[in-house]
Amino acid sequence: MDEITGLPVVETGLIDTARFEADIATGYVPVVMRGLAADWPAVRAARTSDRAIADHILRFDGGRSTDVMVGPASIAGRFFYDDALSGFNFERTKAPIRSLVEQLLAMQGVAGAPAIYAGAAAAEDHLPGWAAANLLPLPTPDAVPRVWIGNASRVSTHYDVSSNVAVVVAGRRRFCLFPPDQGPNLYVGPLDRTIAGQPVSMVDLEAPDLDRHPRFAAARSQMRVVVLEPGDAIFIPSMWWHDVKALGAFNVLVNYWWGYAGTASPFPALIHAILAIRDLPPGERAAVRGWFDQYVFADDAGQAGGHLPDTAQGVLGPPSPERTAAIRTYLARTLERF
Repeated sequence: MDEITGLPVVETGLIDTARFEADIATGYVPVVMRGLAADWPAVRAARTSDRAIADHILRFDGGRSTDVMVGPASIAGRFFYDDALSGFNFERTKAPIRSLVEQLLAMQGVAGAPAIYAGAAAAEDHLPGWAAANLLPLPTPDAVPRVWIGNASRVSTHYDVSSNVAVVVAGRRRFCLFPPDQGPNLYVGPLDRTIAGQPVSMVDLEAPDLDRHPRFAAARSQMRVVVLEPGDAIFIPSMWWHDVKALGAFNVLVNYWWGYAGTASPFPALIHAILAIRDLPPGERAAVRGWFDQYVFADDAGQAGGHLPDTAQGVLGPPSPERTAAIRTYLARTLERF
């Protein structure tokens, strides 16, 4: 079902770079930017017809194949695990952009057609020239435009480590968003065997089983819901959970992740902490928590080495390429022992 309701998402009209940097990118709430890409040639084509946006895409086709997920009609577009959690309810394959686009058009209205979803194709690799023709008028440092193409589909509730601006080009998309602190109420699936990189909620947002997942009722009370039209964009802060449903027969979205260029994702640190910390005796675990508070989470953690000369601070010093290289070398040497 498509009619899911929740709290509203903050919305704004057209914005400029200064306002985005001051009011949105530094805030930690999702924001919808209506009409941000309304003047994109791709959006104008999408408003004309599916054939028109398909032709616009193919103008830039570089001939490379991209990763594609294909599932039977029985999954109703929800790409997920199989019942035993030993695999998935879809197959992974590769296909040229041209073949993908033409197949999506040919399947429209065909009973029993499979669900098809191609995601995160870097525009500069697969559609050279796309980014210049459809320019995002926002500062997203080092972000690579990534194109997502498919028919009716749903990406289960997940988070991204980086901040994200997602622009709907063709079709309509429903976003359901949850604050990061709702993770315990979302019944997160395996951390090391994922559908597309990040862990996902095991709750089917459209048919939640509250007997099996009772805490989801609390998460649902915090859920924010919005539907985006072609040309609309949404800013999703790092770590916010989101479920994304493509509502049309031919859907195109472009997104921009940024925020961790030159730094490390915290997710591998979590996995390492499970190995090194979680199963310690309570007293030792409390002591390690004190380390993390002192060196990582305290408001003044960046000054934890302030009593040392600059030349002796090592990994406690301020961010720099040299510190990053030193930490990577230390970690690589340490992990070789396992």
